Amino acid sequence: MADTKAADAAEAVAEAGAEPGAEQGTAEVEGKQPRSVRVVLLALMIAMLLAMLDNMIVGTAMPTIVGELGGLEHLSWVVTAYTLATAASTPIWGKLGDMYGRKGVFMTSIVLFLIGSALSGMAQDMGQLIGFRAIQGLGAGGLMVGVMAIIGDLIPPRERGKYQGMMAGVMALAMIGGPLVGGTITDHWGWRWSFYINLPLGVVALIAISAVLHLPRKRAQARIDYLGAGLLTVGITSIVLVTTWGGSEYAWGSAMIMELIGIGVAALVGFLFWQTKAAAPVVPLHIFRSGNFSLMSVIGFIAGFVMFGAVLFLPLYQQSVQGASATNSGLLLLPMLGAMLVTSMVAGRVTTSTGHYKAFPIVGSALMAVGLYLLSLMDTDTSRLTSGVYMAVVGAGMGCLMQITMLVSQNSVEMKDMGVASSTTTLFRTLGSSFGVAIMGALFNNRVQDVMAERAGALGSKVTEQSAQLDAASLAKLPVAAREAYQHAVSAGTHSAFLLGAVVAVVALVAAVFVKEVPLRGGSAPKPTETV
Repeated sequence: MADTKAADAAEAVAEAGAEPGAEQGTAEVEGKQPRSVRVVLLALMIAMLLAMLDNMIVGTAMPTIVGELGGLEHLSWVVTAYTLATAASTPIWGKLGDMYGRKGVFMTSIVLFLIGSALSGMAQDMGQLIGFRAIQGLGAGGLMVGVMAIIGDLIPPRERGKYQGMMAGVMALAMIGGPLVGGTITDHWGWRWSFYINLPLGVVALIAISAVLHLPRKRAQARIDYLGAGLLTVGITSIVLVTTWGGSEYAWGSAMIMELIGIGVAALVGFLFWQTKAAAPVVPLHIFRSGNFSLMSVIGFIAGFVMFGAVLFLPLYQQSVQGASATNSGLLLLPMLGAMLVTSMVAGRVTTSTGHYKAFPIVGSALMAVGLYLLSLMDTDTSRLTSGVYMAVVGAGMGCLMQITMLVSQNSVEMKDMGVASSTTTLFRTLGSSFGVAIMGALFNNRVQDVMAERAGALGSKVTEQSAQLDAASLAKLPVAAREAYQHAVSAGTHSAFLLGAVVAVVALVAAVFVKEVPLRGGSAPKPTETV
């Protein structure tokens, strides 16, 4: 009985904005050991970098990997296995952190990621590499969630905006530096080092977290919701496979895709039903009672949809139409990522100093919609300067959204649900990226093939029958007429993809309008303003 009263009191305090334990730990860390916080944050940023950098580096090394191991027909599974394992394990890591304490769970995810990295580097055939990449993906699912949840424990939401620039900087560094680092490592050390490079970084993060991070220990009385975890895993796996295979491996209307959709829907419906019955649900549905949390999940989904679609098609457009080199493909995104970094830092500082944040989702969604519409206007005559300006507009919008969505989501739940809130928000963004790449990719491919057939006839259809995305070597071999037709086709394809993105971004704008500005925990209530 006493324990129940204590728990009720703790929840009441948490709802009032003064979380027991977490707030006390924050004050102690920030007041007495500011250097410790910086060391922990550095270790967390390294872990975040590991999660984001891996696919960028490995993608560059893939041609070399296939040349040595063979198994070209299974190439896509090297990425798909990692993505599936990451998406499926993300909510489970968040729940485990809430139940058993974040430090141990987070360190376990790092160790699992490093084991997967080491095994992937030692793979002797494509089958082994795919299996080891799945192990690596299981660990990666806990990296991003652990980073966000630990920051949520250590730093009150009101102060958290200061660190948005760090997280945006890591994201930009991964996207720009990944292809460069991957190419350099593969050329000079061999493809296996594209996996081994994770080991020293991960060990540094482990040592720093083990020595410096101090969080209250937890011990859950309830058992893990294995049925809920299984149903959610099946549902997420089906969704990711549909978005990965649809339109490429299998036709959208094929029996395989229809079966996967049926399995996914049935598993998710079963999951939602079971979560209302489970003693310790993997994703407590009561977190969606917060309007802000639900709205931020929608906005995060759309941000992932737009961002990864843009990252996929912008370099393709600049290489195919504007004649840019593929060697430095990450640098092509610099206008977008630079704008994202700057606006993220500004948004974080303003949020910390004023406590106001509602304007950022609205402005960010509006800028994202406008920027994507501008990108849809690009054609074969668009200059790099003009496309760079358009990219900067999109990047500025993303910078207003990327970290604010996590900040508001975490501020909308009690401290005991910090892990599942972080993992659910991350999962929505991951699923958004899967849908974005699939749907925008399908539009792009269909449009390219149609325009090629119109402009180059049978030759155009033959050129793109295998893939609508030609590499630089294949493009150089084409006759001049076919090459010009392909440039027009890519322009038309990107027009359709980005126009869809602009329409989807409008949905985020509508959702942002309904966000309520609840005072951020860890600071005084913000002063009222005439317009919110």
